[in-house]
Amino acid sequence: MPHASPYPPIDIPNKDLYSFLHDRKDRPFPDNHPAFICANTKCTITIGQARDQSQRFGVGLKSLWEWRKGDVMAIFSTNHIEYAIVCWGVHWAGGVLTTANPSYTVDEFTSQLKDSGTRAICTIPAMYFTVLKAATNAGIPKERIIFLGEKPAEGWPDRGQSWKDIFDPSTTAPWRKTKINAEKDAAFFVYSSGTTGNPKGVMLSHKNIVSNILQVYHADSKGNLTWEKDKILAVLPFFHVYGLTILIHLSFYAGNPVIVMERFDIENFCKVIQEEKPTYTYIAPPIVLLLAKHPSVAKYDLSSMRMLNCGAAPLREEISEAVYARIKIPVKQAYGMSELSPATHMQRWEDWRVTAGSVGKLLPNMLAKYMSEDGTELEAGQTGELWLKGPNVMLGYLNNPTATAASITPDGYYKTGDVGHVDIQGNFYITDRIKELIKYNGFQVAPAELEGILSAHPKVDDCAVLGMFMPELETEVPRAFVVLGNGMQRGKEMEEELLKYMEGKVAKHKWIRGGIRFVEAIPKSQSGKILRNVLKNQILEDEKAAHLLKAKL
Repeated sequence: MPHASPYPPIDIPNKDLYSFLHDRKDRPFPDNHPAFICANTKCTITIGQARDQSQRFGVGLKSLWEWRKGDVMAIFSTNHIEYAIVCWGVHWAGGVLTTANPSYTVDEFTSQLKDSGTRAICTIPAMYFTVLKAATNAGIPKERIIFLGEKPAEGWPDRGQSWKDIFDPSTTAPWRKTKINAEKDAAFFVYSSGTTGNPKGVMLSHKNIVSNILQVYHADSKGNLTWEKDKILAVLPFFHVYGLTILIHLSFYAGNPVIVMERFDIENFCKVIQEEKPTYTYIAPPIVLLLAKHPSVAKYDLSSMRMLNCGAAPLREEISEAVYARIKIPVKQAYGMSELSPATHMQRWEDWRVTAGSVGKLLPNMLAKYMSEDGTELEAGQTGELWLKGPNVMLGYLNNPTATAASITPDGYYKTGDVGHVDIQGNFYITDRIKELIKYNGFQVAPAELEGILSAHPKVDDCAVLGMFMPELETEVPRAFVVLGNGMQRGKEMEEELLKYMEGKVAKHKWIRGGIRFVEAIPKSQSGKILRNVLKNQILEDEKAAHLLKAKL
């Protein structure tokens, strides 16, 4: 029998995201309650301003740009307090948002624009020229590029338009919010790397996001956070579904003001906590590691923080204990993925230490089962692949019915590709991964993508990439195994040449931080499939040899 959530079932309204957030009758906080606060400038957007400005933007899209239901807008930006307003304006007009990693290269962003069918792009001045090149490649006119915040200063080659320039000046235009089918219409296309090397567009419906807001609210926020006293520090990127659903949408629904940091920096992170006194934040393991070890942490008063919630990648128990020992802030874990909107499991506040190493209990309205390789459902305590079912399971992969069919069973279970078990108390443990994806700081890196680029180098005959865990970074990093062409000289100079080549081809989170090992051949099966287990054993042997050498020294 599938494992059910220990929480009582919750009612999921069949509403689009805009209506769910902005047309509430049960909202306990007023219109002038702060929603988003800029950590740098202290500028604030209130609940009422968020609603009114997003509606005005939506009206402008329909009246000035003839926006139609299903039209797609991309956001290519670091975190910004107006990020959510643009999202909700597009939703009001019936559109879809595709969020992109602002560290993408022109080619990477171009690929996403084309696959998603993007019609317009919202960015910031610092990223304009990357966006302009990608837009040109994708056939998007520069008149459809708009800026968050203020337009560039005078003297800029092309000042363009702010998103606020799309406001319709008319006060009598008879525009109405576009009708949405919450179950079937997509709200977001977020991109998740696949083992084939090509990022896949994850189609998340309005109901997917509404469901996950309520699932996490009832399991995490309700009873632990209040809108009057608790503030959330937002340091995780909004383009990632973790930040998108939890930091933007859940916090807005719960009434917890969000202090928005543009990007993570440990010194500024601690400074903002000391000055703004947030009480809760969502982070990833590398941040936890810095809180445990970085010398700057000791200079700041972080006592306002009541809890840290860590997700996006596994966290070792030793690191969370080190943080608590140092700054007396507990760290609990969560689990999820883009295809699940994203959260599926969370540790309860009171269980953060009791169930150390666990990702917590299944969220409301969800079912789970562990499956063996032969398709047999396993009992509690037995190890297998985790399958999950619930109202937060994606619609499917954009333009990719084959991948969708391979990932979602006919009865609605999503095959996570992660291996683990559940104990008799309903605590879930993730111990390994079937999929070959590398998780660097919570970002997915597809080995096949890196292999395709690296193998194109004229001095490379063959290669393979896989993940290796680096304790000093508390994350996986890509390592490459490379077969050089005839006559090519191995050594540090060649390694640096190849690493520099890759850094110019891919986003920063995809860099080969694990280094390059030169080999005579890549081990493969008769069918040509890379034998990654053989390479993993080589990594283990390398690590063992390094430890022995260090011990002798």
